[in-house]
Amino acid sequence: MQDPETRAAAPEELTGEELETWAALATVLEWLPPALDAQLQRDAQLSHFEYGVLYALAQAPDDTLRMSVLAGYANSTLSRLSRAASRLETQGWVRRTPDPSDGRYTLAVLTEPGRAKVRDATPGHVRLVHQLVLDRLTTPQTRQLREISRRIGRAVREDGGWQPR
Repeated sequence: MQDPETRAAAPEELTGEELETWAALATVLEWLPPALDAQLQRDAQLSHFEYGVLYALAQAPDDTLRMSVLAGYANSTLSRLSRAASRLETQGWVRRTPDPSDGRYTLAVLTEPGRAKVRDATPGHVRLVHQLVLDRLTTPQTRQLREISRRIGRAVREDGGWQPR
């Protein structure tokens, strides 16, 4: 990490290795999401966002999360999440219900068909993640990527986002 004085004197444009590093990361940020979406759409009729919603619910206690918590995990507005939840509800994979402990909140609950959908969609998704990312790296590089990603994530959002349990 740079010290505050170095950051304050940072150049107004990227050059050299900084530009090469940023260009490589920016390219991955642009190319990876459509690749993940295409595979999930083709094989499971889900967007990557929808898969992430179902997966987060499948990992949650009792397959249930408050919509506001789920929106935070997905880095989504409640409006975008609500549209996705409506589609997932129409398919019978999710149901929404008022939170019995506080009716101001809505719970998203993964249904049994939703659990089956996640189970069916996961192997193809995992294969693609391996093909595009994990199998391209050595074990130490995988650890480095995890730490680098966490550092960048914490710089973007203090809470660091969703973590697997």
